[in-house]
Amino acid sequence: MEFLASKGDYVRYFKRTSLLVLVCVIVLVCTDQDYYSLLGVSKEASSREIRQAFKKLALKLHPDKNQNDPNAHENFLKINRAYEVLKDEDLRKKYDKYGEKGLEDQQQGGRYESWHFYRYDFGIYDDDPEIITLDRGEFDAAVNSGELWFVNFYSPRCSHCHDLAPTWREFAKELDGVIRIGAVNCGDNRMLCRIKGINSYPSLYVFKTGMQPVKYYGDRSKESLKNFAMQYVTSIVTELWAGNFVNAIETSFASGVGWLITFCAERGDCLSYQTRLKLAGMLEGLVNVGWMDCGTQAELCDNLDVSSSTTAYFPPGATINNKEKGGVLFLNSLDAREIYQEVMQHLPDFEIISAASLEDRLAHHRWLLFFQFGEGDKSNVQEFKKLKFLLKDEHIQVGKFDCLSSPTICNKLYVYQPCLAVFKGKGTGDYEIHHGKKILYDIVAFAKESVNSHVITLGPQNFPDKEKEPWLVDFFAPWCPPCRALLPELRKASKHLYGQIKFGTLDCTVHEGLCNMHNIRAYPTTVVFNQSDVHEYEGHHSAEQILEFIEDLRNPSVVSLTPETFAELVQRRKREEIWMVDFYAPWCGPCQALMPEWKKMARMLNGLISVGSMDCQKYYSFCHQESVRGYPEIRLFPQKSNTAHHYYSYNGWHRDAYSLRGWALGYLPQVSVDLTPQSFTEKVLNGKDHWVIDFYAPWCGPCQNFAPEFEILARAVKGKVKAGKVDCQAYGQTCQTADIRAYPTVKFYPYQGTKKSLLGEYIDSRDAKGIADLLNEKLEAMEKKGKRKKSRNK
Repeated sequence: MEFLASKGDYVRYFKRTSLLVLVCVIVLVCTDQDYYSLLGVSKEASSREIRQAFKKLALKLHPDKNQNDPNAHENFLKINRAYEVLKDEDLRKKYDKYGEKGLEDQQQGGRYESWHFYRYDFGIYDDDPEIITLDRGEFDAAVNSGELWFVNFYSPRCSHCHDLAPTWREFAKELDGVIRIGAVNCGDNRMLCRIKGINSYPSLYVFKTGMQPVKYYGDRSKESLKNFAMQYVTSIVTELWAGNFVNAIETSFASGVGWLITFCAERGDCLSYQTRLKLAGMLEGLVNVGWMDCGTQAELCDNLDVSSSTTAYFPPGATINNKEKGGVLFLNSLDAREIYQEVMQHLPDFEIISAASLEDRLAHHRWLLFFQFGEGDKSNVQEFKKLKFLLKDEHIQVGKFDCLSSPTICNKLYVYQPCLAVFKGKGTGDYEIHHGKKILYDIVAFAKESVNSHVITLGPQNFPDKEKEPWLVDFFAPWCPPCRALLPELRKASKHLYGQIKFGTLDCTVHEGLCNMHNIRAYPTTVVFNQSDVHEYEGHHSAEQILEFIEDLRNPSVVSLTPETFAELVQRRKREEIWMVDFYAPWCGPCQALMPEWKKMARMLNGLISVGSMDCQKYYSFCHQESVRGYPEIRLFPQKSNTAHHYYSYNGWHRDAYSLRGWALGYLPQVSVDLTPQSFTEKVLNGKDHWVIDFYAPWCGPCQNFAPEFEILARAVKGKVKAGKVDCQAYGQTCQTADIRAYPTVKFYPYQGTKKSLLGEYIDSRDAKGIADLLNEKLEAMEKKGKRKKSRNK
């Protein structure tokens, strides 16, 4: 909490020029950027680079290795705190924007592991180039790219995971290029693993677009893993003979797909079946793979001058009778990787689009364009030639454009260096530049997302200026990892809000002046422009939260209070009303961090408790009069208060939506009924009402957390189902006969014309809405059953 100076100091502060305020903000953010320097990484460092840097420092500075240094513990806490913040996408964004002041509610880094843990258990696969370590932000894009993935979900504390690691590395090297081998650290990505249903380690899954994930249950030998994975490689190796060979070569010209053929003769070594199948997977969609037995096809092999085992690449249109003229490439290697690389080099490059035809071609088709600067630009890797095949189903064509041939066009598109962009079939006005990793799966995911979303790249020419339609603009820097993580979420959100709000992104490294004009001081900064109204987004990097933010702008969940409305709505509230008010200052870091949580809490409390906020910079005198001494100050004004000024202050450590909601619900009057053994028998078992019962123990922490949720349930089903509570510490015999084995336990006792069973119906949920929906379903089913019974009786 930040404390205020005297009123006189505040007034002097407030009278400073806006220029000085801006300078102060810049200094605040910049001088706080110590976490990156502590770890020795740049601000654009990836999660993998941050882990690698931290591990290196941890092994050097750990107190276990510096027992004679009295400052070793404090020094290690500093780098541990830096790592815990920078590895977390949301915390990293807050830190970049507000410095350490934006993290006052977060206490990461206070505990650390032994030196042995960091040496042997931490970052198992960070140094293996063939294994792609996936985080929450990139997982879905990777496994939905169209490529085949085999992913290892592991925990650094799992001994079986460490036993598997050497085999997983060997397996990854052997199938590199055929299957993408990934790893997810569930210690750092708990939410992702929970969503994917991972409950044991290691868990190995195959992922492929259009197919349900398949779990591997076999033994963990390299051969078993390989056999399991290869069955999902759908590529085939065709056996060729005199009858189909000529036709295959001749038809390749029309299809544009050549052939890689292994000729197996008595002399020399022939590629093994596994190697041929591996090549078929590596070259899927680009080259057909086949083989010929020269023992049975001796005449054909003689005509081709094949006297010993060999492998040859026949490009589309190859001439069999004149192999040199036809461009047939003979390969001497038996290594799949070497053959793959040589064939890829001989595949044609992307079509170069001319400046004269660019506008017309982009207006009639979807395109993924690589922008290069001159013929010598080597920015494209051979693997990118797979893009045509991987993007075929999305009807995306792939090409190149040389900016040196027409600098004016590239300047108009704000392309000043080699990059790639998706054009959505509406000419040069509707496009998005790629800012992710220059990796095949990331480019594929970007292209698929972009053509089906409604996010466009902005610049001075098309930046929204007093537009009638609302715009969401993301101000970002390409080097900023949280910025890159937010872009896919913006694309998802744009599809839900098409026709209601437009989405655009502005690169502040290119358009610095435009970003300065809008006082952008940290990245990403996401703003909604609705004519003269400007609203900054402060939530997490998820499409769901962005949609909630937009919905909150339409139907605000938090009332912006003035001294007059505070007096009318809060101080003169109705006797049954409850209000929560956040007294804040816009310049206060913890206040800014609280705001999205405050709005989320308000939506969760909708209909139960009214929620407001008071800007104490704007209404300083009023806040001073109300004895607000620090920001943010959270107060709850309960119902049936003898004095309008009676309130409770929130002193909890955590200011997230769920903690605040739980605290507030504790002040709601109880709707449920406390039951004794006698009233439980009379009202619940023998009565003619439906009942839902919470069996609890006063000392039980989960019971205490569930208590407010049960009160929400009681309100939700009021009039249909009565809600009661049984204290199992006081009435142990009642709970024992009801077969209560854990606390809290929720049971439903429906009335169906006879005495109810003592055991009731167990409900496996602790969510008020979920339980209410379940009870309503049960009541509807009972009603339908009753109508059918009456109908039969008639």
